[in-house]
Amino acid sequence: MSEKIPHEQMVHTKLNDTQMRENLMNAMHTLQKNRLKVIEDKFEDWQGLRTKARNAKNNALMSLKERLLEFEKNAVKNGMKVHWASSDEDACEIIYELMKEKQITKILKGKSMASEEIGLNHYLEKKGIKAIETDLGELILQLNGESPVHIVVPAIHRNRNEVGQIFKEKLGAKLESEPEKLNAIAREHLRTEFEGLKLGLSGVNFAMSKEGAFWLIENEGNGRMCTTAPDIHIALCGIEKVMQSFEDAATMVSLLTPSATGQFIPTYNNIISSPRKDEDLDGPKEVHIILFDHNRSKMLANEDYYEALRCIRCGACMNFCPVYTQIGGHAYQTTYPGPIGEVISPNLFGIDKTGDILSFCSLCGRCSEVCPVKIPLAELIRKLRANKIGQGQTSALGMESTHKNSLEAFVFRQFKNLATQGEKWRFSLSKAHYFNYFIQNFKHSLPVIKKWSAFKEMPQIKKDLYQEVQNMQGVVYE
Repeated sequence: MSEKIPHEQMVHTKLNDTQMRENLMNAMHTLQKNRLKVIEDKFEDWQGLRTKARNAKNNALMSLKERLLEFEKNAVKNGMKVHWASSDEDACEIIYELMKEKQITKILKGKSMASEEIGLNHYLEKKGIKAIETDLGELILQLNGESPVHIVVPAIHRNRNEVGQIFKEKLGAKLESEPEKLNAIAREHLRTEFEGLKLGLSGVNFAMSKEGAFWLIENEGNGRMCTTAPDIHIALCGIEKVMQSFEDAATMVSLLTPSATGQFIPTYNNIISSPRKDEDLDGPKEVHIILFDHNRSKMLANEDYYEALRCIRCGACMNFCPVYTQIGGHAYQTTYPGPIGEVISPNLFGIDKTGDILSFCSLCGRCSEVCPVKIPLAELIRKLRANKIGQGQTSALGMESTHKNSLEAFVFRQFKNLATQGEKWRFSLSKAHYFNYFIQNFKHSLPVIKKWSAFKEMPQIKKDLYQEVQNMQGVVYE
């Protein structure tokens, strides 16, 4: 992972980017309305479907070893080649070795967050190999030297006028702002890249162990070009994407597109079951699928965080997150932003490297409400916050390298001691006003309080605080 800018500095930069915030706000509201409308118009039992999907995904995760071996057996039987990668480096190396063996120096990519996770483009660039993005959003970002801001719509923070300017500067195209004309520019540019293509790469939305096949969904058609036009197709698949059956995967797809973009069904469904057969008119001669772990096994073994592996990468949690909408995905400085990123990034990359993003959450719970597979994201974020200060029940990846603030941890321990014992808590509230002068005058140097006072006005602690809290809670203590 690249060197990071301090998170506070990055957040202030993004909060001051009024154009980005306006673009995101407009886009998020559109996605929210589209989702709500399609659920209302097209589904009779959305909640029942969510429960069915959660159960199917849990069943696959709880029998993951069996699912993976069954998938390998059936995929090999179908003529595909299966590779195993423990780490991000392993996955990159497998792709590079395949390219070196075939003497290929260019690769075209369909949209794949997995390739972003393993840093494939940077890895290949160091080897002198060009990796070209073909997804429209990813292409825009690659031309502009940016990383994805969203896991479904990677360039959602850019409006059509900005895209037109990027195409003018980077492709030498005529300045345009109409979507149809911008699409035509991208199509003309990519068609020349597809000519004579030898190797294409894709991600995997879902793999089916019984069928030994995998499913790709998209809206542009570039992914299908990457999987049918070249001689070799490489698919990059996180091990948690393997389901038991086609029926289980179909349940996931029926939830994914409504949650992601508000569509009832995706424009393209591509189910890859084998390389080109003798009677086929197109398709790759070789299909390679890389099953990579990258700390997913450790996450699966953690009773606190395994549920996040149900994620189907729909991005709904981001679309409804009030924090993400204000600061955008780049502020998280990790592959997966938003609420799901706050959970899986510390587990995949280490809480010592990405733990700062745990503060990017208001704990409003909207992410948990809209997640199509019922991941309790807000609860998992709270658990990770406890982990970060050394008070969690289990240990997150990278905890041994986490630098803890001992004074801050002491303050929270004392607060917990008071807040969990009724008599002490009531006494503390009744005497708290005695500390008002000290807190108001030294607020900028006190642990925890100084972070609050940097952005908010500290309230005055009144003598009748105890009675006010009773009234708020609707409780009268005898």
